[in-house]
Amino acid sequence: MEHIKQWVADNPTLASVVKFALLVVFVLSIIQLLRRFLRKQVTDTTARYKSQKGIEVVGYIILILLSFSYFTGTIKDLTLVLGLFTAGVAFTLQELILSVAGSLYIFTVKVYTPGDRIEINNIKGDVIDVDTIYTTMMEIGQWVSSDNYTGRIVKLSNAFVFKGPVYNYSKDFPFIWDEFNLPIKYGSDIALTEAILTKISSQTLSQFTTNSKKQWRDVVNKYYIEDAMLDPTIAVTLTDNWIQFNLRYIVDYKKRRSTKNALQSEIYNEILKTKGKVKLASATLELMRLPEIEVKVTS
Repeated sequence: MEHIKQWVADNPTLASVVKFALLVVFVLSIIQLLRRFLRKQVTDTTARYKSQKGIEVVGYIILILLSFSYFTGTIKDLTLVLGLFTAGVAFTLQELILSVAGSLYIFTVKVYTPGDRIEINNIKGDVIDVDTIYTTMMEIGQWVSSDNYTGRIVKLSNAFVFKGPVYNYSKDFPFIWDEFNLPIKYGSDIALTEAILTKISSQTLSQFTTNSKKQWRDVVNKYYIEDAMLDPTIAVTLTDNWIQFNLRYIVDYKKRRSTKNALQSEIYNEILKTKGKVKLASATLELMRLPEIEVKVTS
């Protein structure tokens, strides 16, 4: 023991380096022990991976702080170094910090929850998971029409909730307005056409209309918004080629395509039953015949 004390007294710098090396080995050993403990105790793969990474990051931060404290030796210098270190970390990890802040904002304000259909950063889909960094969505749209799944799973940084609008199809009011145009030939029975549209839309959309009225009252009470027309509406426009009937209606946001298909099929079948009183129109091209020119040759 006396020999060790004498060696330390004779070699203060080298002894200081050895002490620091032992301190580093001790902290790294603690990190490894904790990682092994978590590997054995935590069964969920995602939770195990994130907890191990978290212990590793915390351990390295502690090592950096101990290094500054060990070599500077004063609280004043340590405070300065900590300030610079914090500023550097904040600048380097600003996207990560925004993502974590975004996750807190999402959970606190309930911007959206798993199961909601949203559009954010020009990406539309159903939210299937929200963690501390990413929002995971099952994508809809793109090359597939009428809000069908594409099969791609999209991970989007939670930081985007601060960078642009978030469109929510299902929060508070899980219904949307949809419409389609029906071209009818001039000379058709307009009153009969309107009666067909009214009858079919009332039968097909009655459940959506009833349920949406109940939820719309809650929306009006919660937000500063005026009342809206929730029953199906029909508008008639006279064009150069046909009489255009526009049917506007409200529908469950997940049943938009199937509802439009049911409406159009039923309307088409009813039009066939009119036996020509109502005729569908289509774009046509009329070719004009050139007049005949008689040429006489005289000698």
